[in-house]
Amino acid sequence: MARIGVVGAGIIGAAIGTWLIGDGHEVTVFDADPAGLPTSAGNAALIALPEIAPIASPGMLTAVPKWLLDPLGPLTLRWQDLPALTPWLLAFLAASTPARGARARLALTSLMQTALADHEALARIAGIAGHLRQTGFISLHDSQASLDGALREAQSVKQVLGYDYEAISTETARNMVPQLEGQFFGAMHQPGYWMVSNPLTVLRQYQDFVRGRGRLVDGKVTGVERRSDGIALRVAGQNEQVFDKIVVAAGVWSRELVRGMGLRVLLEAERGYNTTYTGLGWNLAVPVGFADHGFIASPLIDGLRIGGAVELAKPATSPNFGRAKAMREKMRRYVPSLPEGGVEWMGRRPSTPDSLPVIDRHPDDNRIVLAFGHGHLGLTLSAVTARLVADAIGGTSPTPTALSIARFQ
Repeated sequence: MARIGVVGAGIIGAAIGTWLIGDGHEVTVFDADPAGLPTSAGNAALIALPEIAPIASPGMLTAVPKWLLDPLGPLTLRWQDLPALTPWLLAFLAASTPARGARARLALTSLMQTALADHEALARIAGIAGHLRQTGFISLHDSQASLDGALREAQSVKQVLGYDYEAISTETARNMVPQLEGQFFGAMHQPGYWMVSNPLTVLRQYQDFVRGRGRLVDGKVTGVERRSDGIALRVAGQNEQVFDKIVVAAGVWSRELVRGMGLRVLLEAERGYNTTYTGLGWNLAVPVGFADHGFIASPLIDGLRIGGAVELAKPATSPNFGRAKAMREKMRRYVPSLPEGGVEWMGRRPSTPDSLPVIDRHPDDNRIVLAFGHGHLGLTLSAVTARLVADAIGGTSPTPTALSIARFQ
C-alpha cells in the first residue's frame, strides 16, 4: 500500500482516486473547488466508444477557415488570446497530417477497446449501479457529402472495433425520435454508444466514495517538490503534504504544475457550452448529433442537454453564452418544439493538439504520474485512464508510448 496524492477531483481525478482506493492505497484527492461544476459535470453524458478520429486531420483543416468566419459557429477563436494560443495552434497544424492522424487513431482505438469494461469495473469498486445504459446515437446530416463522410468514418471504426452502423432515412429517424420535425437530408444510426444517467451525479458518486474511503481536500495545489523522502504537494493556505507517489490530473490547470516540474506540455482550454432543460414534459429517446453544426442533444435521466462546439481561449477569458443560444436556435430547425429557457453552462476541456491525453510517468521520477488532456473524451476515457494510472503506480506495465509526455519535450 502506498500513500498517494491525486491533484484534481474532476471525472479523471475522481476515477483515479476510486481505482487506487480499490487497489488498497491510502489516497488523498485535492481540488481547488471540489463542490464546483468542472468540465466533466456538463458534458454530453456519452460513453462515445466509436469516437477514435482525432480532431487534427486534413479534413478538419479545410473546414476551419469557414468556421472561424462565424463567431457563433462550430469552432471559434478568442482573437485576443491568439498570442497565448499560437504554440498550440502550430502544433495542431503539425498533427493534421495523415501519418500523425493514423498514429492518433491507433492510440485512441487501443483505449476504446477496454473503455466500457473499465467503466463497469470502476463502478463495482465504488458500489454504484444502474448509471450506464446503451442508447445508441443518431447523427443528422444536411447533405449527401456530409452523410457519406460519416459513413466512411463509421466503416473504418467497424473494421477495428466492430461497432455497427447504418444509414437511415429521415422517416426512420423521425420514428426513432418523433421530435425531429424539421428538415434534414439524411441520418446515420450507431448502436455502439452508451450514456451515463447524469454526468454530475456520477462524478459526485465517485467523489463521495473517495471522501468516504480516503480523503477529499478542498485546496489548490500550487506546486510539487521531489524529495528523497517522498513527493511534497504545496497547498494554498495549508501545510504541505508528503506522499509516496502523486498523480497530476487537474485538467487544463495541470500545465502549470507540469511546467513547475521542468516539463513542457501543450495544453489549452477547448471550451464548450451547453443548455440543460428540466421539466420539459418530453425528452429525446436517443442522443442526436447535428453533424454539420458541431453539437449534440443528449437525453439525461433527468433532463435534456444541448451542447458542444469548440471555442479556443485562455481558461480565464470570460464566457460568451451567445454560443449556447446559437446552438438552441440551430436545434429548432430540426426540433421546432424546443422552447427557450434552460440553464446555460460553460466548461473548459483540457486539450492537446493531437487529441491524445497524457497518461505517463514523469520521465525523471516514476513516483509522479501524469493524467490529463482528454479533450472531448474525458468521461469516455476516465475509467481506462484510472486503470492505466493504477498500473503505472504499481509498476505492472509501461504506459503507452503514444500518450507519453515525451512528445512535447
